[in-house]
Amino acid sequence: MLAMPAKAQQGLSGAYLAARHASMYGDYRAAAQYYGEALVRDPSNPRLLENALTAYVGLGQVDKAVPVARRLESGANTSQMANLVIVVEQARRGDWAQFLADLEAGRKTAPLVDALLAAWAHFGEGQMSEALAAFDAAAETTGLKAFGLYHKALALAAAGDFEGADRILSGEAEGPLRATRRGIIAHAQVLSQLERNGAAIELIDATFGIELDPGIAGLRARLAAGETLAFDIVRDATDGASEVLYTVAGALNGDAVDSYTLMYARLAEYLAPSNADAILLAATLLEAQERYELAIETYAHVPSDDPAFYAAELGRAEAMRRAGDVEGAISVLRGLTEDFPDVPIVHVTLGDTLRGEERYDAALEAYDAAIALFEDPAQPQWIVYYARGIAHERLDMWPEAEADFREALELQPDQPQVLNYLGYSFVEMQTNLDEALGMIERAVEARPGDGYITDSLGWVLYRLGRYGEAVPHMERAAELMPIDPIVNDHLGDVYWAVGRKTEARFQWRRALSFDPEEEEAERIRRKLEVGLDRVLEEEGAPPLSAANDG
Repeated sequence: MLAMPAKAQQGLSGAYLAARHASMYGDYRAAAQYYGEALVRDPSNPRLLENALTAYVGLGQVDKAVPVARRLESGANTSQMANLVIVVEQARRGDWAQFLADLEAGRKTAPLVDALLAAWAHFGEGQMSEALAAFDAAAETTGLKAFGLYHKALALAAAGDFEGADRILSGEAEGPLRATRRGIIAHAQVLSQLERNGAAIELIDATFGIELDPGIAGLRARLAAGETLAFDIVRDATDGASEVLYTVAGALNGDAVDSYTLMYARLAEYLAPSNADAILLAATLLEAQERYELAIETYAHVPSDDPAFYAAELGRAEAMRRAGDVEGAISVLRGLTEDFPDVPIVHVTLGDTLRGEERYDAALEAYDAAIALFEDPAQPQWIVYYARGIAHERLDMWPEAEADFREALELQPDQPQVLNYLGYSFVEMQTNLDEALGMIERAVEARPGDGYITDSLGWVLYRLGRYGEAVPHMERAAELMPIDPIVNDHLGDVYWAVGRKTEARFQWRRALSFDPEEEEAERIRRKLEVGLDRVLEEEGAPPLSAANDG
């Protein structure tokens, strides 16, 4: 938790300033605490009430936000978030008649939310004709047709009209809808209820391909076994209201500020605590705000028997790693490999985490376990071979590393990261230089704004003795990465090679100022002392003139 210097002040101003400080940094827990203290001293202050409301919802304590919203309303203060919290509480209680009456009386949240919630309220009241008309009205709103149709299909399925739901979800009725994970699951369940498991399997395969997560893989296996899936994405009007809020959160994600999107995700979970997708979205948004402790707590809301548990644990491990608890993250991931031994991404994530800690032997074991699970070559697998290649290279197992990099390029030809890594490795080993140049040139063509790759191109030209050609590429790399010690050191070497020795020394001094590794720093200091030619002679490397002649 952040230090709160304002807390030292006494009275309302101290609590308020501490709360503002916490809110500014997205510290929902501290903000809720300090706004609560401020409200004790000024219980009707609308600004304090609004901010406390936001803090409670962001914290996931919607039950505490409800009385704050009521207090705001009783003071004749209009607030979209307060209205939304009150509406959500009505939906949780199933008080649809009151919701519709309040909506008619003028309580508003947002046009799409109001329209879809009104439709679900009619559904909850058993007024199916009114509900369908309301969904149609929402669908006709400019730019929002897909939302209305999707929720109409869910309502039809929840009412047992699977034929009508299928016509919408298949695109037969109004054209194709945007495929989402939850939408595909809903459609698969509808098809299964229609005794069309084969069509449901085809839908899953066409959408997700062969790399299925455990939840989708389990769904597909049940379909293949002939099981009739229950329709449980939305079971009643309260679930429907939760789906509205989750749908809106998904639409806002990436376009609105994370703290605002989080409100909708938290309220969706409040209405349907079993909605793992809402939980995962909320936790991801907290991670984006660097509220790792809250993200870890939120990921833990997904129970171990939920198909999304593995995804929640992957997220929890990443949040722990980013919070500095690397050993805790590794422990979570090792446990996950035991619970889900047949899921490659679990082993890959463990390998990536271990590799980030330079524990290459252990990372190699994890990558081996993942690759052993691959049945047929597939394009997405390139990154696993690339990662294992790096581990092999760091362990001085070059033949194995090269084989992995080349396998990655077989799966994803012209992948710039792989081309650069393999090409640069050849350069450093002073082998296959012509092939290395071709690889790196292709990588630069694919990513002209990547400083590391541009540096590689300049460096391979330098190694080939084509010093004049190397200069503009190394200068471009230094423009792209002006404070990178290696790039500036390389630029100094290239300048020295073309006779621009004053500029070379300037670049070497710049490189030293950017805190290079100690071994590299010692080499740079030696170059400043005696020049590059002498250093190369001491290292037993060919002199620049000889390389240039070659």
